[in-house]
Amino acid sequence: MSFVSGFKGLPRLVQIILLLIPGVNWITEIVVRGSAAMHGKALKQIIILIFAILPTGCLLGWIDLFSCLIQKKLILT
Repeated sequence: MSFVSGFKGLPRLVQIILLLIPGVNWITEIVVRGSAAMHGKALKQIIILIFAILPTGCLLGWIDLFSCLIQKKLILT
């Protein structure tokens, strides 16, 4: 089981809480993106993982929060 499917299997409220807290959303981004890069579309996920590791990771976390609210999944996973 990958972290992506584990994250998608969480209740929506828990997903939103994980993405709402700044430090936790950065760690969640890195773990889920790293898992997606190992288990799926690697090139696209590696590029997003690099953006998540850089200081833009907090911004990506907020974008993913809104994506999770609207689409029930992270952007590009």
